[in-house]
Amino acid sequence: MIKVLISVKDNNIKQINIKGHADYDDYGKDIVCSSVSSITITTVNAILMFDKNYISYNEKKDNFEIIINENNEVTNKLIQNMINLLTELSQDYPKNIKIEEED
Repeated sequence: MIKVLISVKDNNIKQINIKGHADYDDYGKDIVCSSVSSITITTVNAILMFDKNYISYNEKKDNFEIIINENNEVTNKLIQNMINLLTELSQDYPKNIKIEEED
């Protein structure tokens, strides 16, 4: 299962951790993993196009971490859009992706 952990402080998203594998299908054929990757990488690239300092990220095996360095209109809207898309995906595949929020 993919777990998306959203860390919020002072009503602003500060960090997002995406861990694990969906296990929907074999590696290379898993549409849930592919969707999560596409949604996440597209969002990160879009934010970095505006300003490379708005976010930072770390990519390790089975873990992708996004750190929001500057909460502004662009970053907040793109991150919220990413969360909305991941939430829709989790509703379609509840056994393969779970989203949690922590303060």
